[in-house]
Amino acid sequence: MAKLPSRLIYEIIRLDGEEELERPMMALVFSGLAAGLLISASVFGEAILAANLPASPVSFLVENFGYSLGFLLVIIARLQLFTENTITTILPLAADPAPAMFAKVARLWLAVLTANVIGAASAAAFLTQSGVLDDAVAQAMLSIAQHATSFGATEGFLKAIPAGVLIAAIVWMLPSADASKFAVIVTFTWLIAAGDFLHIVAGTVECAIMILVGGLSFFDGLTNFFLPVLAGNIVGGTLVFTLLAWAQVKEEVE
Repeated sequence: MAKLPSRLIYEIIRLDGEEELERPMMALVFSGLAAGLLISASVFGEAILAANLPASPVSFLVENFGYSLGFLLVIIARLQLFTENTITTILPLAADPAPAMFAKVARLWLAVLTANVIGAASAAAFLTQSGVLDDAVAQAMLSIAQHATSFGATEGFLKAIPAGVLIAAIVWMLPSADASKFAVIVTFTWLIAAGDFLHIVAGTVECAIMILVGGLSFFDGLTNFFLPVLAGNIVGGTLVFTLLAWAQVKEEVE
């Protein structure tokens, strides 16, 4: 089967981004809420594996496959995940950097990020307050959340950059992945977890868990985790990957 040329991949993603930019606000909000809720599967999926794997030098690598579960749910269901929009909406903006396009991107980013955060925080509240998880899994989840939020602001920002690049790369690869979409999503989201990189939406679940159990103040969660990780994902997904992807096809598509 012939490979898709870069300019065709660009066009597929650009058209997808333009469609997303025209969606009604409530559609974006409910899709973003669903994505925020379902991304919690990455946290409790990893916790379930961590609680049940035997002690082994490779257990850490195996348990990180649980991190892929939430991303599989969100990406294959085509729900609104903020970090995907660091590429899908920026390609139309790069092609048409008009004030109206900036306004559309800002509208979508704000709506999706807010909805993702509310969904992720709601999932964290359910997981910590409902008693739905057994003690071993709950303790493993708390340990995972504690580790994810233990970095300082600068380190968190730097660790979020590769995660932003990898999520944008997944979006770029999916049009040509066909039957291997599952493997692409699992492989590169596993790499985010195994590399100890940070993702803002899955990380919001972890951050909210720590705030709810009293292990982190809201102010520290906001300033030392949420804002630096958000900035790092945007830098990685937009300034690094997306603009480089645009640069390689710019002359061809113009």
